Amino acid sequence: MLQFSTPSQSPQFARSLTGLVLVLALAIPCVALGEHHNPAAEGFNLDGSDAKAIEVADSVMEKMGGREAWDKTRYLSWNFFGRRTHLWDKWTGAVRFQQGDLLVLMNINTQEGEAFKADEPLLGDDLAKALKDGYNAWINDSYWLLMPYKLKDSGVTLRYVGEDAMEDGRSADVLMLTFEGVGVTPQNKYHVFVAQDTGLVEQWSFFSSAADEEARFTTPWAKWQRQGNVMLSGDRGRSQLEDINVYETVPQSAFESSTPIDPSSWK
Repeated sequence: MLQFSTPSQSPQFARSLTGLVLVLALAIPCVALGEHHNPAAEGFNLDGSDAKAIEVADSVMEKMGGREAWDKTRYLSWNFFGRRTHLWDKWTGAVRFQQGDLLVLMNINTQEGEAFKADEPLLGDDLAKALKDGYNAWINDSYWLLMPYKLKDSGVTLRYVGEDAMEDGRSADVLMLTFEGVGVTPQNKYHVFVAQDTGLVEQWSFFSSAADEEARFTTPWAKWQRQGNVMLSGDRGRSQLEDINVYETVPQSAFESSTPIDPSSWK
């Protein structure tokens, strides 16, 4: 449902749903649909989704630490396949994004901020491009890390496909995510495999079109570990999301100053 770049493909590969509404679905409290312990985002297709799929999605949230723990989680950081790093304040939308000698300090919700190239501030068109690149990278990279927390996002229809074996032979409940009315490529489809023995998402498949029978790619979601009060996974098979951390406090200067940061002192 977002712009996707795999470890072996260009950033233009498999572009999917993007936009501020999806950022807000991650960053702000969601609207309850009834008295539910894991309320869906406003705009989730409740009528078009089936009860079994919603039940599985809610169970996944509980296995990852629960909705309350996720809502209280504020600061996250990770390295996307060795390409770039992100530090994100989930409550405010502030982001520190670094790729090579490019540093972007921006707010994901407003898409405003500043950027530096080799420690020199960027202006004009160069700044606009850096902010756009940082935003697109965050959209893509955060989905690779946080997709299981977004199963009931705005524009999502969630269906239960059935039981199937994952590539490692274990049995899984398979959910299908399709989309409507958001982003630029709502025709995308995803199959999300929830392992029956762990209750966690342990594989996913991406389809360029909901009509496609063959997935464009399939990767595992492995090596789940507790970070703070939630669970996160960084193993995507041949490539890894690394340096995944959850912090209780982060100095505001990390989002406002180009001075190098030392996250080791934050835990």
